[in-house]
Amino acid sequence: MVNNSTKGEANNHVLIDMYTIDEEKLASMHLKISEDPKLLSKAAGKSSCCIFRVPQGLIDANGKAYQPHIVSIGPYHRGQKRLNMIEEHKWRYLGSLISRTKLSLEDLLKAIAPLEIETRECYSETIPLDTHDLIEMLVLDGCFIVELFRKVAQLVPFELDDPLVNMAWILPFFYRDFLKLENQIPYFVLQRLFELSNVPGEKSTPTLSCLAMEFFNNSSLFRPEEVLAQQCDLEGKHLLDLVRSSFIPSDLQTQPRRVITPTHVIHCVSKLRRAGIKITPGKKDDTFLHVTFKHGLIQMPTITMDDFMSSFLLNCVAFEQCYSGCNSKQFTTYVTLLDCLINTFRDVEYLCDRNIIENHFGTEGEVASFINNAGRDVAVDLDWCYLSNLFNEVHQYYGSSWHVQWASFKYTYFDTPWSFISALAAFVLLVLTVSQTYFAAYQYYDQLNNKG
Repeated sequence: MVNNSTKGEANNHVLIDMYTIDEEKLASMHLKISEDPKLLSKAAGKSSCCIFRVPQGLIDANGKAYQPHIVSIGPYHRGQKRLNMIEEHKWRYLGSLISRTKLSLEDLLKAIAPLEIETRECYSETIPLDTHDLIEMLVLDGCFIVELFRKVAQLVPFELDDPLVNMAWILPFFYRDFLKLENQIPYFVLQRLFELSNVPGEKSTPTLSCLAMEFFNNSSLFRPEEVLAQQCDLEGKHLLDLVRSSFIPSDLQTQPRRVITPTHVIHCVSKLRRAGIKITPGKKDDTFLHVTFKHGLIQMPTITMDDFMSSFLLNCVAFEQCYSGCNSKQFTTYVTLLDCLINTFRDVEYLCDRNIIENHFGTEGEVASFINNAGRDVAVDLDWCYLSNLFNEVHQYYGSSWHVQWASFKYTYFDTPWSFISALAAFVLLVLTVSQTYFAAYQYYDQLNNKG
């Protein structure tokens, strides 16, 4: 009698012997094993890596919000034909910088060459450029940015009839494109080129971060000069991270502590209102991230929603989702809060009426759709975010029975003038009905007493 297990092993051995190994295929497999990943390199998990391809899930939700419209910065979108118009002007600006500073191309290239390895480690993908092409790209893109910053700040005059400033539609696209996650070069490259191109003896110039803040202040990110003055010493991994960091108050920059109790998401605006929870604008000097809750009142500083702000929010969230050194995901948390508060256009309508949202984006329905998509496929640990306590406090307040019932009554009958008039009319009708019944009964019993 043959043992079944032994028979099975013999059959497997026969099958293996029958399989002929293709030496070329085998060599190809060994080569793939030995090669490092290129589309998501091994360096992508390091804190030095800070410039990423946006995950496909976010692209599916938000479309082309992560792609540059008119200018390519860095390697990811380099060479695309639709961006060639500004590519030609980069060379013009490089020539302008060289002429103004009396630097040579060799000076600029030699200054950036030592930063090559450090620069390559900043990208999540392997950069398919040799040393010369990479350094040329960094010099060209970096000089274009710092020279444009100087010209917008009026430290350096624009050339007569420069189309980049005379055509009103171009600069607004620069504001957006310079803050796309896939459209970045490391900040230390910009800083090196900025320092090198400062002309000795020239009048005192602001820091690079000051010029960057002033540049983007022309968009819907506008903030008072006294606020910008406090951010002249900021640094970032790149321009997107620099501007993102400028919106995070110092008390929110530290790693939040994990809450003891599990954090609950909160209801939309319509339901919170029925529970007596009100939403009012916060202080004007606070950034929109500074949200508080106390005694049934949520305070949220005004945020201007337009094409620029929507792009900025999405790219900040994408950066926080990808960058391993970003433990405090403030923008992700804020977008999650908005996603909780907004379900329909009516929620947006209320927030606009309360001056929480200044809508230059489109209809209330379009704003609601944008917010809901922005919060899709986003990973956030609510137990370990800067709004954990707010989420829990709002949840507890919402669950309190007595004030919820009273608030629901007020919301139903006294929320609008028409509902109040209807409630008043119903009350008057009830009083008249009771009075009529009372007098009818009184008259009836009075007649009975008279007959008796």
